[in-house]
Formats: sequence, C-alpha cells, structure tokens
Amino acid sequence: MQGRVAIVTGATRGLGAGFAQALGEAGASIAVAGRDREAADTVVSGLREQGIDCDFFATELTESSDIQKLLERTIDRFGRADVLVNNAGACIHAPALDVTAEDWQHVMDVNLNALWMCCQTIGRHFVQQKHGVIINIGSMSGIIVNRPQWQPAYNASKAAVHQLTRSLAAEWGQFGVRVNALAPGYIKTDMSPVDDPRYRQNWIEDAPLKRYGVVEELAPAVLFLASDASSFVTGSVLVADGGYTVF
Repeated sequence: MQGRVAIVTGATRGLGAGFAQALGEAGASIAVAGRDREAADTVVSGLREQGIDCDFFATELTESSDIQKLLERTIDRFGRADVLVNNAGACIHAPALDVTAEDWQHVMDVNLNALWMCCQTIGRHFVQQKHGVIINIGSMSGIIVNRPQWQPAYNASKAAVHQLTRSLAAEWGQFGVRVNALAPGYIKTDMSPVDDPRYRQNWIEDAPLKRYGVVEELAPAVLFLASDASSFVTGSVLVADGGYTVF
C-alpha cells in the first residue's frame, strides 16, 4: 500500500481505527473521517507515533456537501485518493413493532444513505482517474437474522449494502474500480457487548469457533481487499464470522 491514500470513515474508534492502523502499517496514508474530534486526536496521535502519515477530517457523512469536502481535503492534503473504506455505522436493538420512524431513518441514513453518497462522490473520482478501491463494511446480519436481540433496520440496511456493492462492482469494473464488501460477525468493540453472559449462547456457543473475533483479526481482511493481493476480486462479500453463518 506504499504511496496510496485511504479514506476510512468512522475511523475514530473500534473497527475503523483498526482498519486505519492496518492500512497505515502497510504503507498507506490515512484520511481519518468522523465526527468525534477528541477520539480522532487519540487515533491520529497513535498512528503518527508509528510513523503513519495521517490526518483527521471532521465529516458529517449524512451531508453530501461534507463528503465532497472530505474528498477535496484528502486530495489537497495527500495529493491523491485511492481507497475508500465505508465503515461508519449505527444499530438500534428493538423488535419490529417497537421501531420508531426516527429509529428506522437514523439507521438507514448512517448505514445506507451515507455509504451510498460516499460511494457515489468518491467513486466518481475513482472512475475519472481509472483506478480505485471501495470496501463497504456490511455484516453477517445482511445474511442471517441475529438473536436474541432484534434489529430489523440494521439487518435490512446491511443486506442493502451487500447488494449495492455488487451493483457498483458491475458498473465500475470497466473503469478499473473494484468494489467489495466485508461482512463481519461478532467482533469485540466498545459498541458490541460480546462479553455479556446474556448473549453467550447465541453469539458465541452457536459459532463453530465458539468465540468472538477481535479487530486485529478483521483488519487484515480489509488490507487484502484494499491491496493488489485482491486485484481479481470485485463484487464479493467476504464473510469473517468465525463460521457463524454456516448454520
């Protein structure tokens, strides 16, 4: 990834920070995009201490004008843009009959609409320059229905992300742009209570590996999809779930 520039959304914590770390360790410069400046300062400082060229760009991803500014500021700062990792996401646990219109719209705005606008805005730049890689962070929830918690909006949004990924790959392959998705299973982050005993049977014991994953195990998959190691891979949804979806 030496000499390449990756834009990572939702990179101020959790999975996004791990993805930025892996891409930076492989030589890429990183545009850290998100809303939490305090959290971003911690991430950026940690990356710079390792000699990784990076910068934070405060971005409201549900605003198309902000996404355009993100692209422009990335190019101004680093001189180019080669990779987009659409990682920002939101989830609301609620049975279908209890999901409010506001809850539904919030999840769709963050998980699908913002991702779509990032794909379209930055994808247009990739198409024009005749190269680029987009990695959309989907979920195994776009393939199965999680239990015991109900999360219909999240599940629907991630299924849409997977199909959008295939659609864009079909359109943009002729322009040298690859588009893939990564579908994680249960990964330990601040937002995922994988250690909660209430969820152990359904989340952990039901998986063939009988454990959750960690960010350090997932990040290399993003690096694979971003790099030339996957140069013949597009339109794919790479599932990394400890085998959860085989049952």
